[in-house]
Amino acid sequence: MDSRGSPVEAIEGVSGVSPSVEGRRRDRRWMFVVLAIAMLSIDQAIKFWCEGHLTPRASTNWPWPGVFELELTYNKGIAFGLFSNSGGLFTPVALAISFGAAWYSWRRPAESAWMHASMALLTAGALGNLYDRVRFGWVRDMFATRFVRFPIFNWADACITVATAILILMWSKEAVSGHSHRRQAPAQAEETTG
Repeated sequence: MDSRGSPVEAIEGVSGVSPSVEGRRRDRRWMFVVLAIAMLSIDQAIKFWCEGHLTPRASTNWPWPGVFELELTYNKGIAFGLFSNSGGLFTPVALAISFGAAWYSWRRPAESAWMHASMALLTAGALGNLYDRVRFGWVRDMFATRFVRFPIFNWADACITVATAILILMWSKEAVSGHSHRRQAPAQAEETTG
């Protein structure tokens, strides 16, 4: 017992850590907030710089000529130029994604760092492109891959893609580990009964 008379308990194998201290330590919501703000700021800073320094549809041959270049374009569709001239229809979807991801992260403070990171990237990507769409009527894209034919994209698109990849990997890992646990459980039961 400590001086106030409340017992200090062992939580999840951490000896001598009180529940309130352990709860604060595992609260990873700060990660969501910091990463979402940082990624959204980077997205808008890149777009602002490109608008001030690049001529639309003119390739710069920079930073890596013939491989990866900057080329400012205006996309009236959604990510990677899909659904051209229909981007406005996806405004509710972008809002739902960003609010849903933020809500999930806020309601589950002890989720893994990877989950909070993916929710932050989804939020930043959705809001970055939504801002463009609401303010300009299109999305500013600038990253052009020349080594392979691929639609020109922006930082927000990259955030959404990375977030999706993280979620797929996490869910795949959970599915595989859950499947292996289900296979081990019957085998262990047979050993104890046999």
